Formats: sequence, C-alpha cells, structure tokens
Amino acid sequence: MTWYLAKTDPETYSVDDLEKEEKTVWDGVKNPQALRAVRAMQKGDTVFIYHSGKDAAVVGLARVASEARPDPGDPRASVIDLEFAGRIEPPVTLAEIKASKLFSDWALVRQGRLSTMEAPSSFAEWMQKLRPRSKLSVPRQAPRRRKT
Repeated sequence: MTWYLAKTDPETYSVDDLEKEEKTVWDGVKNPQALRAVRAMQKGDTVFIYHSGKDAAVVGLARVASEARPDPGDPRASVIDLEFAGRIEPPVTLAEIKASKLFSDWALVRQGRLSTMEAPSSFAEWMQKLRPRSKLSVPRQAPRRRKT
C-alpha cells in the first residue's frame, strides 16, 4: 500500500463534506507533479486529508476507491474517487510536522503549494504513534529475505 496526502481548502471542500457525502470525486488537480501522484494512486491506498490555509493540518483519512481516470472536464487531467475513512483527532498541524524535523525533505514541507503528493511510509508510522486513536493502520513490512 502507498500513502498519499491531498490538500483541500476547507471553505471549498472540507473533511466534514467528505464525511457527510462518504465518497467524492477528487478533481481539480492541475499541477503536473500532483497529477502524477493522482495517476499513481491505486484502489485501497490511504490518503491523508489536509486542510490548507491559516489552520493548515492533517485532519482526516480517505481510501482510494477507484483507479485514476481522465477528468471529463479536462482531458489533460485525471480524477479518482475517495471514500471517507476517518478523522485525525486532534488534527496534526503543519507546525507539528515541521517541528518534528523528520520530514524536511518531503514535498509537504518543501513545496507548500503542491496539492497532491505521495506521503512517506515513515510519516504514516509517525502519525500512528502520534494519534493512536485515529483509524490509521500501518501494515507491517514483510521481512526481507536474504539472498544466498
């Protein structure tokens, strides 16, 4: 499983909206780097939902519910379906993420305007430890076999 992070302006579409609707089409991604992330998503992957703006924070979780497909409104773009998978309580702020000094090379910290990106598995593990009551399950890595 791969982890992703998708940013949204809460005034436009919030985690509350996703929870109420249960499922949504994630569209509007235009940046080529962010589109690569959308196109790489596979059904079952987990997405951190991040509210941008003055209260920037990871606020929830979603599961990828479809494979990427062309955006009917823009053939150069792609969309996916996301299903609500839970909240991060309390939200984890961007300030907390930066203060950890663990993710300084991640696009969330380096490229503030990038809307959709892969999230390092170490971030998912850190989040699970930080917010153990959230519905965040990080699969254990299978042990690597040694070559003989």
